Amino acid sequence: MSTLDLAVIGNCIFSALIDKQARIVWSCMPRFDGEPVFSSLLGGDGAATVWDQAIDGAFDIAIDNFDRSEQRYLKNSAIVETILYDKAGAALRVTDLAPRFKQLGRIYRPVTIVRRLEPLNGTPRIRIRLRPHGGYGAARPEITRGSNHARYILPHQTLRLTTDIPISFVVDEIPMLLDRPANLVLGPDETLLRPLTDYAREMEERTADYWVEWVRYLSLPPEWQEEIIRAAITLKLCSFEESGAIIAAMTTSIPEAPDTQRNWDYRFCWLRDAYFVVQALNKLGATKTMEDYLGYIANIAAGAQHGGLQPVYGIMLEERLIESEVTSLAGYRGMGPVRVGNQAYEHIQNDIYGSVVLASTQAFFDSRLIHQGDQAMFERLEKIGAVAADLHDKPDAGLWELRTTAHVHTYSSLMCWAACDRLAKIATRLQLNDRAHYWRATAARIHETILSHAWNEKRGALASTFGGAEMDASLLLIPALGFLPGTDPRFLGTLAAIEKDLRRGDTMFRYATPDDFGVPTTAFNVCTFWYIEALIYAERTDEARELFKVMLARRSACGLLSEDMDVKSGEAWGNFPQTYSMVGLINTAMKLSRHWDDVL
Repeated sequence: MSTLDLAVIGNCIFSALIDKQARIVWSCMPRFDGEPVFSSLLGGDGAATVWDQAIDGAFDIAIDNFDRSEQRYLKNSAIVETILYDKAGAALRVTDLAPRFKQLGRIYRPVTIVRRLEPLNGTPRIRIRLRPHGGYGAARPEITRGSNHARYILPHQTLRLTTDIPISFVVDEIPMLLDRPANLVLGPDETLLRPLTDYAREMEERTADYWVEWVRYLSLPPEWQEEIIRAAITLKLCSFEESGAIIAAMTTSIPEAPDTQRNWDYRFCWLRDAYFVVQALNKLGATKTMEDYLGYIANIAAGAQHGGLQPVYGIMLEERLIESEVTSLAGYRGMGPVRVGNQAYEHIQNDIYGSVVLASTQAFFDSRLIHQGDQAMFERLEKIGAVAADLHDKPDAGLWELRTTAHVHTYSSLMCWAACDRLAKIATRLQLNDRAHYWRATAARIHETILSHAWNEKRGALASTFGGAEMDASLLLIPALGFLPGTDPRFLGTLAAIEKDLRRGDTMFRYATPDDFGVPTTAFNVCTFWYIEALIYAERTDEARELFKVMLARRSACGLLSEDMDVKSGEAWGNFPQTYSMVGLINTAMKLSRHWDDVL
């Protein structure tokens, strides 16, 4: 049965998900939002561990008489090592990576998967099954063979496997004894003009060196360093460097909860999600991703009409992400539909204007950045701020993207306030006193409107909508945004109401009211992290630490998180790996950790 206990490799152009039996079960090529070359993750009831069972849409390296496996990342890297054991004690190591390193003043990041096989004990008997497909599972490849390679011809691309294993053993899926190291390189249909073993070894060594060096420059707290490093690398892997976009997740249509139809395509760039990602990476000192993302925003803003923005865009700035259903894949554990595209691009979501301004603010205050914010950039942001000011009290779909209802959502108004508040700070920094006064006054007016219209006297709390009484976990971000202090009675009342309505055991729901698909049944991981962060602001740090430890224990074996979690079992649901969730881990760890002065 398929699970989300997966590892991820990638190089900021494409990625691949690998299960604990060293099967590549999901990978889109040549980029994140392309057709999946491997999609057995969405192929039905999933990849059972059966030696004689072929698994379509996977790159499988199976060991005969399978007993158990171990999987880990090589230290401080995006290289995955899986060890497969048979019941007689023989063992095989599979090392997987997507090459990424500096070369000739640029980043070398080919759309290539390198798989290195090594017998560790005895002579394991293995079977390699390479079954890519196109058309979301509908198109099988034409296969041609060369002396040491095979070509897999798909409708929109041709992949070449180069290997030092006799090619017939791979193409015909013939079992073989692995008595020496072997290599498999899958990528574009290009001839490899150097010895395969040397190439594969160099790719591993130079990719490992790149990631170790990248991690060296992270500003880490003394506690939870390994957890933060894994989350940071995962966020970096979700960036698409050709444009600066940041995807919300690497998958589509993993259900938020079993049999609910809550299946969405997250392989796009939500302006809101991307803001949270760059904010988290900035705290760690990884500023290059933010600079790339600001370039992405600038390109979007240049084409926006009157400062208006969509909530989500394609990774190459595509505006139309037409949503459709694919019938050729049964879905995760058979729980379709499988959706491609996302209707959210048509939604009105007023919080995104604040997300863009907040993501851009650091450019005016951080001297480490090569491209500093200037008056021209400020003037572009003012156009976005003007839209935020106009829309702060207008109905929208909200950050949870309700499809059939609209309200004046308090969180959207909060983000409109944040846009104006940060513009005032930027104007002050640039010594534009008139503009600073204007934006301070605008922010103050919106602040008063929110406190007046979102406050529910009966509940003693700010409600999810103006004039409403229901709670929304996004309001846990009030102190983080700087709208109210964490010890302000109005926030403490809101926190208490959210705890009463939305906390389930050690987890937090987004909301508990029916939406387009009924009442939610799984917890939203980032909301639990927001709750932990709110507890810190409310000076309930001991509670926050204990709950944080619970969340860490519920990560996958390789330290990753999906979007949602079953309240009772802790099972992962929703698209994977989810940037929101990994951001939440970083932010709470940074706030909870002791300081270096307390350790050294």
